[in-house]
Amino acid sequence: MLWFKALHIIFMVTWFAGIFYLPRLFVYHAMSKDQISNDRFKIMERKLFYGITTPGAILTLVFGIGIIVSNGLSSYSGQIWLHIKLLLIFFLVIYHIYCWFLLQDFKFDRNRHSHVWYRWFNEIPVMLLIIIVILAVVRPF
Repeated sequence: MLWFKALHIIFMVTWFAGIFYLPRLFVYHAMSKDQISNDRFKIMERKLFYGITTPGAILTLVFGIGIIVSNGLSSYSGQIWLHIKLLLIFFLVIYHIYCWFLLQDFKFDRNRHSHVWYRWFNEIPVMLLIIIVILAVVRPF
């Protein structure tokens, strides 16, 4: 159980590192004007998404489910904090998937957003992280 928790935290940090940095790359990619920079950002974004962010997400979810299952599903039935946390994680997964669509837009040179839009978009996982950690540690409900 403690191994699941440790691995869950390790991969959560990995996932968030990627989910914080990828939109930052999108900011700079949206600002790039030359082909060399455009090609470089495509490589960086692809490697970050597929090599770090997505494996981190999958392993975070696997070990999180492992924690819940090892504790017994019924032990969480009345714990509202976990239900809210799981809902926020669902939104984070949607955000992650949306990043894949944005990655595809850049890959095929059809980006439709400004660097300012990506700067705001980059704040969403920050807010989710703050709330998720507070829910998991403080368990206010």
